[in-house]
Amino acid sequence: MEIRPQTLFTGQQFVWLPACGSTNAEAQRLLGENRASEGCTVATGHQTAGRGQRGNRWEATAGENLTLSVVWFPTFLDAGQQFLLSQAVALAVHDWAAALLGPAPALRLKWPNDLYYGAQKLGGILIENALSGPKIQHSVVGIGLNVNQVAFGVPTASSLAALTGRAYDLGPLAAHLLECLERRYLQLRAGQVGALRRAYLQVLYRYQEPHAFEVAGQRVHGQIVGVGEDGRLAVDIGGAVRWFGLQEIRHV
Repeated sequence: MEIRPQTLFTGQQFVWLPACGSTNAEAQRLLGENRASEGCTVATGHQTAGRGQRGNRWEATAGENLTLSVVWFPTFLDAGQQFLLSQAVALAVHDWAAALLGPAPALRLKWPNDLYYGAQKLGGILIENALSGPKIQHSVVGIGLNVNQVAFGVPTASSLAALTGRAYDLGPLAAHLLECLERRYLQLRAGQVGALRRAYLQVLYRYQEPHAFEVAGQRVHGQIVGVGEDGRLAVDIGGAVRWFGLQEIRHV
């Protein structure tokens, strides 16, 4: 795959691997060898050991989807601001999908950063940050997006092709994704934190909607009312707002 994204640095160093275990691991290797400039992007046609949130594996059919990792050096962010980067990346992925699917109300970001259409997952993000003192030293942003795959092992997954009935050229889609990523990253670097937070809540899955959740093995009903600066989810349960980390609550 050869791409030419209209960016300042994101994707300008582009490494294409026909197959690999994990693009995040390959990006980390390049960092360890001091061979990754900011924006370095590693992409593959077949990822055999992809990782997702909560320790899950990311499954994707070879040659049909977008699987890539981007290296950034967000040294302007404190260690406690890691979720700001997660929000920026998630919004970029949403921007990318919205440009392809149009203004679809069903297109949402499921906390913390999965891309959903209705109740079906279109893609996921895994960000690995390295800290140096109080600052983030570097970040490896792994993204997997379902594009042309139409058969899935679980009913909760979908793709662009399944939704639209057409096939896509992965090269231009990868270039557009990198452009969306850099746009949101530069917005974050410019300190437009309030705008990012507002935009994130506007497209947050089940935001301010009554919904069932599982907490400590128990089914509860509540309503998402916000997300903290540390990334914890604020849910109103029985008139009291409770805060949850990634492993502490899930949608039912």
